[in-house]
Amino acid sequence: MGKKKDKNGKALRAVEAPKERHTFARNPGTALELDWVRDVRVNRSAVERRAKTLPGRRSVKKQWQAAWLVRAVQCMDLTTLSGDDTPGRVQRLCAKARQPVSPSLIAALGLGHVGLTTGAVCVYHEMVPTAVAALQGTDIPVAAVSTGFPHGLSPLKQRLKEIEASVAAGAKEIDIVITRAHLFTGNWQAMYDEMKAYREACGDAHVKAILATGDLNTLRNVAKASLVCMMAGADFIKTSTGKESVNATLPVSLVMVRMIRAYQERTGHIVGFKPAGGISSAKLALTYLALMKDELGDRWLQPDLFRFGASSLLGDIERQLEHFITGRYAAGYRHPMA
Repeated sequence: MGKKKDKNGKALRAVEAPKERHTFARNPGTALELDWVRDVRVNRSAVERRAKTLPGRRSVKKQWQAAWLVRAVQCMDLTTLSGDDTPGRVQRLCAKARQPVSPSLIAALGLGHVGLTTGAVCVYHEMVPTAVAALQGTDIPVAAVSTGFPHGLSPLKQRLKEIEASVAAGAKEIDIVITRAHLFTGNWQAMYDEMKAYREACGDAHVKAILATGDLNTLRNVAKASLVCMMAGADFIKTSTGKESVNATLPVSLVMVRMIRAYQERTGHIVGFKPAGGISSAKLALTYLALMKDELGDRWLQPDLFRFGASSLLGDIERQLEHFITGRYAAGYRHPMA
């Protein structure tokens, strides 16, 4: 074991605890620029060609791969959004968030100094107090899905009250759902006003705007919705609720991160990105990290600007880390998610 640890080299020694959360100014939003929204164009064939190259564009091996997988853990919103959630399940999830990788693996990787945790725990409003209590003494935020998740069709006043209730219960992040009808009717002003109201209801809590991209039909619609939500003050834009028939995909993600880049270049404001749903393998997580590095730079490899919405991903990452240390793949039950 000691010999393997010596082979880790500078890649794993360079793994640090995440920087202090949100060390930059929040996105304050801008006025709604309808001309900019209407002028958005997306070359679908070019996007799809670029997305196909991503899995093989960057190949990280051995200690470098292990270091990237550790960063993926730090950027994970460990999530349970099931109708049969119980306080006990959420408590187990929070225990996993506090110690996402087994102590023996952490010691073998030489990462005892890092204090490895996940980026957040994401739950329904009903479970926010349970999660907050279970995470007491850590800086792991609780994220609450809100605004009539996953469809976002409850009355607006009720959606705003739901946000306020989750913030009052201790949620530090709120994942809201846009009203897709505003997009399909071209009512960008209504989408902007609604998103702005959500941001105001969140107060100091950071807000992630879920676009439900699997419902939006075209990449151009994805780009326009991304832009309007950022103009209205979203701190993150997020692909999916995880409940659509199609969730996060590489083409959709590429379009969204390029809109983040365009928004920053034009306004100077920084916005984060969260792919969610369907990301269950360590290999795919590495591809998303490579996408962020290539398109937005190293700063977007920190959990204050990048998150995976995931539940089963962590188990596969643990298995890959154990393979790095021992040369063998462990059975799945050796790394229970919760």
